[in-house]
Amino acid sequence: MNVTVENLAPCKKLVRVELDATAVDAAFDAIAKDYQKQAALPGFRPGKAPRAMVEKKYESEIKDEAKRKLIGEHYRKAIEEQKLQVVGHPDIEEVQFGRGQALQFTATVETAPEFQLPEYKGLPARIETKSVTDADVEKALDLLRGQHANYNTVARPLGAGDIAVVNYTGTSDGQPITSLAPTAKGLTEQKNFWVETATAGNFIPGFAEQLIGAQAGEKRTVNVDFPADFVTPQLQGKKGVYEVELVEVKEKVLPALDEELAKKFGAENLEALKTGVRTDLENELKYSQSKAIRAQVVRALLGRVNFDLPESAVANETRNVVYDLVRQNTQRGVARELIEQQKDEIYANASTNAKDRVKLAFLVGRIAEQEKIQATQDDVIKRAQQLAMMYQMPLDQFIKDLQKRDGVNELYEQVLHEKVLTLLEQQAALTESTAA
Repeated sequence: MNVTVENLAPCKKLVRVELDATAVDAAFDAIAKDYQKQAALPGFRPGKAPRAMVEKKYESEIKDEAKRKLIGEHYRKAIEEQKLQVVGHPDIEEVQFGRGQALQFTATVETAPEFQLPEYKGLPARIETKSVTDADVEKALDLLRGQHANYNTVARPLGAGDIAVVNYTGTSDGQPITSLAPTAKGLTEQKNFWVETATAGNFIPGFAEQLIGAQAGEKRTVNVDFPADFVTPQLQGKKGVYEVELVEVKEKVLPALDEELAKKFGAENLEALKTGVRTDLENELKYSQSKAIRAQVVRALLGRVNFDLPESAVANETRNVVYDLVRQNTQRGVARELIEQQKDEIYANASTNAKDRVKLAFLVGRIAEQEKIQATQDDVIKRAQQLAMMYQMPLDQFIKDLQKRDGVNELYEQVLHEKVLTLLEQQAALTESTAA
């Protein structure tokens, strides 16, 4: 076998393979013998038909199988011989093939980028010196008390911290809000809608504040400015006008922070509830700090080296990112027409994101190789268990679904990625700063 490699572009090569006629004829003969053993031709017992008759009968099938076997086998050998790390699937073209002829074919392949692995230990990251305070615990306990609060109707003006039960209709630019945002029916009209004055931003900023002091049965006109980052894109930055009727004023009454409340949350006593809340807050803080450190070291690592990326890998990842963005926007109620209008912007953002993901994947792979980090079968099983629990699926069903779409390798990659990022985080050069 003779193999030559030509560079077509960064991360793209043309592999030419030539195999002499003797090897080609040997493959034809071997396959023809296999057909002869199994062939059942009229007048002959199975496997007893003359070779020449079998070859004539199955000429096309024998040729196709010989070509498939020879090209597949010698493509793999050529890649191994040239030590090429191929990404994706090859584009194979037959140049010459036939009995009594040398086999010639070419394979256009994309290969992993070549680069010098930068220093990845001691990457800089800033961390806020922050701890869980008694005030944080009290705030969290108040949230738990809120889950068992009573809401009593009161005959007095609406005050800060009360619940306003309202009927409303909303317009923007003189039109019903659904004219601008067809899916935002809840923002156009509601009956007996509860608005918390203590957390006014949970609805529309500025809405609840304009109702303070109103009595049940009173009507008011409320003017709002939809924020630039409002959840409904069509309304971002626009003004809204609401005609509001206050139906009821409800007072929120929190239960006592006592042993009875603790038991409602599965705690043995009040002290155990407080300890559990503090532990949960500390774990949340550690997670957010870890996430922040990882984001910083990844940015630092990506900035330390530049190299060309395989076009197909970037294109595939861009499609994945675009799909995720469109799905998220659709779930948020963004109209298809608006998504179509923003497709160029969505694609541009996705392409940048995809390049960083692909680049990081190659860096992670090289670091894992350098550090001899591996994903074991036990690691992958644990990861599968976590995901199955997250998606509320039986583990065996989750694994079957993975196998159907050849997704098991994805879990190995996820585990390897996690192990490498853990290493980068542990080896980061941290600078502490005081929380604002």
